[in-house]
Amino acid sequence: MSDGTEQPKTGKFRPKQPVDLPPSKDDVITREYLSKCNGENEGFPTYVAIKGTVFDVSRNEAYAVGKSYHVFAGKEPNYGLGTSKLAPEFAVPEDKERGLVLTESERKVLEDWYTFFKNRYAIVGRLEPESSVSL
Repeated sequence: MSDGTEQPKTGKFRPKQPVDLPPSKDDVITREYLSKCNGENEGFPTYVAIKGTVFDVSRNEAYAVGKSYHVFAGKEPNYGLGTSKLAPEFAVPEDKERGLVLTESERKVLEDWYTFFKNRYAIVGRLEPESSVSL
Protein backbone atom coordinates (compact mmCIF):
# COMPACT_ATOMS: atom_id res chain seq x y z
CA MET A 1 0.00 0.00 0.00
CA SER A 2 2.76 2.48 0.78
CA ASP A 3 5.93 3.17 -1.13
CA GLY A 4 9.40 2.67 0.34
CA THR A 5 9.72 6.24 1.55
CA GLU A 6 6.60 6.01 3.72
CA GLN A 7 7.32 2.66 5.37
CA PRO A 8 9.31 3.97 8.34
CA LYS A 9 6.66 6.59 9.16
CA THR A 10 3.81 4.17 8.63
CA GLY A 11 5.48 1.59 10.87
CA LYS A 12 6.26 4.20 13.50
CA PHE A 13 2.64 5.33 13.62
CA ARG A 14 0.96 1.98 13.09
CA PRO A 15 -1.83 1.30 15.62
CA LYS A 16 -1.14 -1.27 18.35
CA GLN A 17 -4.33 -3.09 17.34
CA PRO A 18 -5.15 -3.56 13.63
CA VAL A 19 -7.76 -1.14 12.30
CA ASP A 20 -10.09 -2.36 9.57
CA LEU A 21 -10.64 0.73 7.42
CA PRO A 22 -13.10 0.99 4.53
CA PRO A 23 -11.76 2.02 1.12
CA SER A 24 -10.86 5.70 0.93
CA LYS A 25 -13.38 8.03 -0.68
CA ASP A 26 -12.59 11.01 -2.87
CA ASP A 27 -15.86 12.91 -2.43
CA VAL A 28 -15.60 16.70 -2.24
CA ILE A 29 -16.61 17.94 1.20
CA THR A 30 -17.47 21.61 1.56
CA ARG A 31 -16.01 23.66 4.37
CA GLU A 32 -19.56 24.49 5.45
CA TYR A 33 -20.42 20.79 5.80
CA LEU A 34 -17.12 20.10 7.58
CA SER A 35 -17.94 22.80 10.13
CA LYS A 36 -21.19 20.98 10.96
CA CYS A 37 -19.22 17.76 11.59
CA ASN A 38 -17.84 19.03 14.89
CA GLY A 39 -19.52 16.55 17.23
CA GLU A 40 -22.11 19.10 18.31
CA ASN A 41 -24.74 18.61 15.61
CA GLU A 42 -27.05 15.64 15.91
CA GLY A 43 -27.13 13.47 12.81
CA PHE A 44 -23.67 14.56 11.63
CA PRO A 45 -20.47 12.56 11.96
CA THR A 46 -17.32 14.01 13.52
CA TYR A 47 -14.65 14.88 10.95
CA VAL A 48 -11.16 16.36 11.01
CA ALA A 49 -9.40 17.49 7.84
CA ILE A 50 -5.63 17.41 7.49
CA LYS A 51 -3.87 18.74 4.41
CA GLY A 52 -7.17 18.65 2.51
CA THR A 53 -7.98 15.03 3.39
CA VAL A 54 -11.09 14.53 5.53
CA PHE A 55 -11.06 11.79 8.18
CA ASP A 56 -14.02 10.36 10.11
CA VAL A 57 -13.03 10.44 13.80
CA SER A 58 -16.57 9.78 15.08
CA ARG A 59 -15.59 6.63 16.97
CA ASN A 60 -12.84 8.32 18.99
CA GLU A 61 -14.14 9.93 22.19
CA ALA A 62 -11.14 12.30 22.28
CA TYR A 63 -12.92 14.40 19.60
CA ALA A 64 -16.23 14.56 21.50
CA VAL A 65 -17.52 17.77 23.08
CA GLY A 66 -15.49 18.63 26.17
CA LYS A 67 -12.66 16.22 25.35
CA SER A 68 -9.02 17.02 24.63
CA TYR A 69 -9.11 17.05 20.82
CA HIS A 70 -12.61 18.45 20.30
CA VAL A 71 -10.96 21.75 19.36
CA PHE A 72 -9.97 20.10 16.04
CA ALA A 73 -13.38 18.59 15.22
CA GLY A 74 -15.12 20.04 12.18
CA LYS A 75 -11.99 21.91 11.10
CA GLU A 76 -8.81 21.69 9.07
CA PRO A 77 -6.41 22.44 11.96
CA ASN A 78 -3.13 22.11 10.06
CA TYR A 79 -1.50 24.95 11.97
CA GLY A 80 -2.54 23.69 15.41
CA LEU A 81 -1.47 20.12 14.66
CA GLY A 82 1.87 21.18 13.20
CA THR A 83 2.66 23.44 16.15
CA SER A 84 1.07 21.13 18.76
CA LYS A 85 -1.12 23.99 19.99
CA LEU A 86 -4.57 23.00 21.26
CA ALA A 87 -6.05 26.49 21.65
CA PRO A 88 -9.04 27.19 19.34
CA GLU A 89 -7.33 30.16 17.69
CA PHE A 90 -4.65 27.79 16.37
CA ALA A 91 -7.05 25.07 15.13
CA VAL A 92 -6.98 26.57 11.64
CA PRO A 93 -5.23 26.04 8.30
CA GLU A 94 -2.03 27.95 7.71
CA ASP A 95 -2.73 31.65 7.18
CA LYS A 96 0.12 33.80 5.91
CA GLU A 97 -1.86 37.01 6.44
CA ARG A 98 -2.17 36.23 10.16
CA GLY A 99 1.42 34.99 10.42
CA LEU A 100 0.31 31.39 10.99
CA VAL A 101 2.91 29.64 8.84
CA LEU A 102 4.53 26.33 9.69
CA THR A 103 8.30 25.96 9.86
CA GLU A 104 10.04 23.02 8.19
CA SER A 105 10.08 21.04 11.46
CA GLU A 106 6.41 21.87 12.10
CA ARG A 107 5.55 20.60 8.61
CA LYS A 108 7.18 17.31 9.56
CA VAL A 109 5.01 17.17 12.69
CA LEU A 110 1.93 17.82 10.53
CA GLU A 111 3.02 15.06 8.14
CA ASP A 112 3.39 12.72 11.14
CA TRP A 113 -0.16 13.59 12.23
CA TYR A 114 -1.38 12.90 8.69
CA THR A 115 0.27 9.47 8.76
CA PHE A 116 -1.16 8.79 12.23
CA PHE A 117 -4.70 9.63 11.04
CA LYS A 118 -4.32 7.70 7.78
CA ASN A 119 -3.53 4.55 9.76
CA ARG A 120 -6.52 4.90 12.12
CA TYR A 121 -9.43 6.75 10.54
CA ALA A 122 -11.50 6.32 7.39
CA ILE A 123 -10.82 8.85 4.65
CA VAL A 124 -14.25 10.16 3.67
CA GLY A 125 -13.24 12.73 1.09
CA ARG A 126 -11.27 15.77 0.06
CA LEU A 127 -11.90 19.23 1.40
CA GLU A 128 -13.00 21.74 -1.20
CA PRO A 129 -10.23 24.23 -1.99
CA GLU A 130 -10.38 27.52 -0.18
CA SER A 131 -12.26 30.10 -2.21
CA SER A 132 -10.14 32.57 -4.10
CA VAL A 133 -13.04 35.05 -4.10
CA SER A 134 -12.50 37.99 -1.78
CA LEU A 135 -15.26 40.36 -0.86
